[in-house]
Amino acid sequence: MTLECIGQRAKEAEPILRVMTREEKDRVLLKAAELLVSEQEKILVANEKDMQAGQERGMKPGLLDRLKLTKERIAGMAEGLRQIADLPDPVGEVMKDWVPENGLHIRQVRVPLGVIGIIYEARPNVTADAFGLCFKTGNPVVLRGGSDAIHSNQAITEVLQKALAANGCPESSIQLLTDTSRETAAVFMKLNRYIDVLIPRGSAGLIATVVNNSTIPVIETGSGNCHIYVDEAADLEMAVNIVYNAKTQRIGVCNACESLVVNRKVKDAFLPLLAKRLQEKNVELRGDEAAREAVAMTPATEEDWGTEYLDYILSVKTVDTVEEAIAHINRYNTGHSEAIITENKEHAEKFLKEVDAAAVYVNASTRFTDGFEFGFGAEIGISTQKLHARGPMGLVALTSYKYEITGSGQVRG
Repeated sequence: MTLECIGQRAKEAEPILRVMTREEKDRVLLKAAELLVSEQEKILVANEKDMQAGQERGMKPGLLDRLKLTKERIAGMAEGLRQIADLPDPVGEVMKDWVPENGLHIRQVRVPLGVIGIIYEARPNVTADAFGLCFKTGNPVVLRGGSDAIHSNQAITEVLQKALAANGCPESSIQLLTDTSRETAAVFMKLNRYIDVLIPRGSAGLIATVVNNSTIPVIETGSGNCHIYVDEAADLEMAVNIVYNAKTQRIGVCNACESLVVNRKVKDAFLPLLAKRLQEKNVELRGDEAAREAVAMTPATEEDWGTEYLDYILSVKTVDTVEEAIAHINRYNTGHSEAIITENKEHAEKFLKEVDAAAVYVNASTRFTDGFEFGFGAEIGISTQKLHARGPMGLVALTSYKYEITGSGQVRG
């Protein structure tokens, strides 16, 4: 099927989805959740093909972790769809309702964005999440996953289309590009006649390629060089637990901690404790001269401060003040998620106000920057830009609005 045909089919589905009721959409989502579980063996067999191919190509452990599906992860995908079904439908919500001096009755009403295109890498769970959020908000979606996950994505898409067909909905509500070549992706990025919004999910390189080449409006979901600052007033035991979780719970995700900033006053007490804990996962530390005085580690380079490793590597920067920590973080972060560990309320408030990122934490792991954890059911991505949407993008982020105006014969003089 040509891209032109795929775009046309998506546009044909758009007016049907736009007027569907919440009950109709929720029935599809619940059926899709049911089928993901009942047909999980088919999905797992397909995923195993992708995993074997990835291992043969020498894919990094962090990327293999993103690619891998298990019964538990499929159950999580299904639960995400059920949670989306449980959430209120934002489409049709009256945001404002007023009558100005001219007597017109004006309502600002939420509406779907339109046809959404998503370009992503080896994250097959994105296929189900994207469908659930887009379908609930009345948006057809066209997916272009990476070649690394093609078998997994095809299997998941077929299950989702089966749920659509079972409820009399157009299967073109979700479409997957099976040609994963760069040439096809380049054409897809210029399909602005049919695609209203394009959302890239993946590496910094992928996002930059889409931003630089797309003629479709883009919502950037950026990479995550996420920092944790351990303040001089930190509870060190808490800090160890939070850094360990943020760094090692899943290394291949954009909200994992990649950079540690430590106040010089606590480095000698804190870094040996942390290094001992991180040895459980064989995490390599790369630090500045002051950090290396407290613990033996690899010397850090300038490049380390800005690197999203997606690996068992953590950079360590020492600072003298919270102001210096904030300056360092704002220079090298990617606008994703940043955290401070402190018992000092003034430092916490200063950090919250002055750090420029989509999500800023006090005494908690950066791993919580996630649509599921924020109560959104799932997420279409985590936006690191500032226009339209920022942070985990749930249902509301996939809507726009229009003005509905009712008059009684008014004309403008």
